Amino acid sequence: MELIRQSDFLLDPRKQEDLRRFAEGMTREQLLWSSGYLTGFGESAPASKIQEDIGEKITILFGTETGNAKRLAELLAARAQAMGVQTSIQDMLTYGRAQLRRDRVIVLIVSTHGDGEPPDSARMLLASLTDGPVPDLHGSRFAILALGDASYPKFCQAGKAFDIALASAGAERLLPRVDCDVDYERDAMYWMEQVLGALTTGKSSPAVPFPAPVPKQGYSSHATFPAVLLGKVNLSGRGSDREVWHLELDLDGSGLHYAPGDIVSVAPSNPPQLVEELLDRLELDHKASVRTRQGEMPLVEALAAHYEITRITWPFLERYARLSDAKALQSAIAGRDVNGLDTWTDGREVIDIVGQYPVKGLSAQSFADCLRPLPPRRYSIASSLLAVPGEVHLTVAAIRYSSHGRERLGVASTFLADRVAIGRPVPIFIEPNAEFRLPEDSGQAMIMIGAGTGVAPFRSFLQEREALGAAGNNWLFFGDRHFSTDFLYQREWLRWLRDGRLTRLDVAFSRDQERKIYVQDRLRERAGDVFAWLEEGAAVYVCGAEAMGRAVHQSLVDIVQSAGRTQVQAEEYILELKQTGRYHRDVY
Repeated sequence: MELIRQSDFLLDPRKQEDLRRFAEGMTREQLLWSSGYLTGFGESAPASKIQEDIGEKITILFGTETGNAKRLAELLAARAQAMGVQTSIQDMLTYGRAQLRRDRVIVLIVSTHGDGEPPDSARMLLASLTDGPVPDLHGSRFAILALGDASYPKFCQAGKAFDIALASAGAERLLPRVDCDVDYERDAMYWMEQVLGALTTGKSSPAVPFPAPVPKQGYSSHATFPAVLLGKVNLSGRGSDREVWHLELDLDGSGLHYAPGDIVSVAPSNPPQLVEELLDRLELDHKASVRTRQGEMPLVEALAAHYEITRITWPFLERYARLSDAKALQSAIAGRDVNGLDTWTDGREVIDIVGQYPVKGLSAQSFADCLRPLPPRRYSIASSLLAVPGEVHLTVAAIRYSSHGRERLGVASTFLADRVAIGRPVPIFIEPNAEFRLPEDSGQAMIMIGAGTGVAPFRSFLQEREALGAAGNNWLFFGDRHFSTDFLYQREWLRWLRDGRLTRLDVAFSRDQERKIYVQDRLRERAGDVFAWLEEGAAVYVCGAEAMGRAVHQSLVDIVQSAGRTQVQAEEYILELKQTGRYHRDVY
């Protein structure tokens, strides 16, 4: 990656080489801090004058499940501190009502998950603003950056809820809330400029542009590494109604490193047959040139690799409705008919909208401008570098289903399952997931709870602990549909069980008996032993679908209650596990 261009910054070759050596080998966090520190030298106003203008410190709060909000909060804090602004940064999980009353400038970065839900770490703070006596926040100011996915009807709902609650409590908005889709970097940087500008100069943006986030090891959604596919194995047994693949990718030459619990993001391409059918439906020239963030290119190339053409988002509907003569669509959009449109769009894709509401004379550029960039798809890493040096393994369920008379394909899952052959490259980058790490103490016990492909990170955990010779006990709860066809990585779990690396194994195959049994049911059945492990200091890890995560959480509360606690005490017990870093969730 080219860190410096001499023509832009007027650095002679010697200084350029000095700076390259300075940056080489630094972590993402160190690079972010350094970029903010160096930028501080270019500010026109002295630090003392800036601090005098603000008069109070900025409190930056983050609520996150995957770590994105935390990374953005750290970037904002580094930039503010480089400008001489007194700044504190804090997880919403540990931020209380008393601090809310005391702090006068509050900046929030919060994500949304599931059906418009806030992250676990943000629930208590939001409840303190909406339930019971609400604190009086007159005299306080705030700004909110909301992260979400516009393909969900309750897009950025957590950020919206905080925005309404803080204003209702009397706090004043520094600037309007900014809602970010999955491709959030550009909007997030703009919002940060506005926040610091409003606080330091009273203008719309600071004098020096905000430094762009520095991607770890040079790879990001904008610059991926072509990891060659080394192997592919179908983990599902014959007769399974699912198709789960184990994939092994080569990292040789990338310089990439990862820790168990981290994420591989895959930059896929759309199914070619869907691209062709969409172009035919639109009656557009495949070779028509369109402007994209990656430059000008033929429309067919843009639709194949750079635009989301499956998931229907609210921004797409709003833009397309302005082009369409369809009164029903325009009316639904104008009225924000979330429930009605959400019901209609369920199981449908962009091609269905185009077919239902055609636009005469639509240009290639007009249609492209309606679409959002094709976001990468995130997969939990299923391997340890200590066990498989130079490789990264994934566990991917191929998504295929029928709806509304059409066959549907998961974009990334079928890209990996069907269209990438052994020896061919897969564009990837690594995302750290600091919220889902192994215990620092290798002797600490772990309870791991995963369903389906949610078991992937636990394979990496046990590989790592085996390679390290870690002494901690390990208990796995695994759930899927059928024992005979869906027991993912069965041989490995049983080997680790025989070797003693896996201390206990409990499985739940929901469809092998008349009454469905899930991992949360197995937890309740083992309530006494689970509580004993918790009392002895075990850490809990949950990975899988959002609904499973909620059910497991309730089971843990019930288990603590069964040990003689009241419901309130049980909820406080689980909260303490989170606050002390012993309860980790990676749900989607």
